[in-house]
Amino acid sequence: MNAVAATLASIPSPSFNSIDIGPLSLNLYGLSIAIGVVAAVWLMGRRFVERGVGTTDDASSIAIWAVIAGVIGARLYHVATDWDRFDDDYAAIPKIWEGGLGIPGGLLLGIPVGLYLARSKGVGVAAAATCAAPAIPLAQAIGRWGNYFNQELYGRPTELPWALEIDADHLVTNPDTGQLFELGTTFHPTFLYESLWSLALVALLLFIDRNRRPATGALMGLYLAGYGLGRFWVEGLRVDPADELGPFRWNQWVALAGIVGGLALWAALRNRVVDAPAGPESDPEGDPEIDGSADQASDDGLEPGDIDTDSSLLDSTPSESSASESTDRESKANESN
Repeated sequence: MNAVAATLASIPSPSFNSIDIGPLSLNLYGLSIAIGVVAAVWLMGRRFVERGVGTTDDASSIAIWAVIAGVIGARLYHVATDWDRFDDDYAAIPKIWEGGLGIPGGLLLGIPVGLYLARSKGVGVAAAATCAAPAIPLAQAIGRWGNYFNQELYGRPTELPWALEIDADHLVTNPDTGQLFELGTTFHPTFLYESLWSLALVALLLFIDRNRRPATGALMGLYLAGYGLGRFWVEGLRVDPADELGPFRWNQWVALAGIVGGLALWAALRNRVVDAPAGPESDPEGDPEIDGSADQASDDGLEPGDIDTDSSLLDSTPSESSASESTDRESKANESN
């Protein structure tokens, strides 16, 4: 009875991984990635416009080459870290629709290319990094569902109600026994864990950006640290074959590097963090002239209270000026009388 209940509560394995539309066959792994990219470009473009640093067209043109670079980097990373799979079959290297994109490699190549293109368009590296920070995990959250349709990269066996079913053709070798897992075994749905983690990261980054107003560029550091933390945990659950270095899988070491690098970037910029949120709350009087002067002072490298003034204009007090004008009028009156 318990086994039946667990089966009914588990996540079934998909019965298909492509959609046929006439003569066209759409692979759901690639489609998931494509939808994720579209969503990320939309969010980044919207943030470009909100911050006044660029347009939605800028975001689209930057994304085209950044995504291409990211896919190439992700594939090269996967091939390099899983070389045994391709050693005797070089023709399998370009077959990305069969799975096998390493996100760390995509970030290592895609982000620099995107920032370079942003700079060439006048958006600015730091501004582009801030706008892209929550958009990247949005793409990852959607793209991870491609692993579900490919029935790959799942975690250790579990009987939790949300356990994932895997069909016989996609079972892998149990790293503890060296034999294939038995049919009917259910596993941790690591694709779902990472998808939900990435969505939570999107929400957190947007919240921090709107309420803390971190220095331009610092938000990318928080993304790297946040993604690295979640990836380290999820990677530790997976049972697919992977190279190991000491106690951790290779991807876990890369995730740790992301955590350290992201926190270092945030720490380097933390002194420039503005605690007051943007919007009406930051100015109780709601005076746009005050807001404008404060912004101008900030742009000039000054604090709002440090605006330079000509001391010669302050030599006399208002009362002294009034007294002087009164004396002049009396003198003129006496002369006329």
